[in-house]
Amino acid sequence: MPEELISLQQTADEAHAQLQRLNDHEERSHQRRVWREAAVAVQTAVTQYAMTKRLNRYEVEELLRRTVRHPRTPPGAAL
Repeated sequence: MPEELISLQQTADEAHAQLQRLNDHEERSHQRRVWREAAVAVQTAVTQYAMTKRLNRYEVEELLRRTVRHPRTPPGAAL
């Protein structure tokens, strides 16, 4: 999985997590826009990558999310 896609997904996930922590209406509205822009960037990059590599876009997206949200810890690595 390309680092660029991983970074974009991490940014979108972080923006969403920040949105969930906010209570103020105006702050939430602003953060919702930030999250949506980040999500659009991920979707655009995933679509482009899948088309370039001739892969199923949905499978690429699923693998990306799994890679970012559930990273594997290599054997012997410190937790």
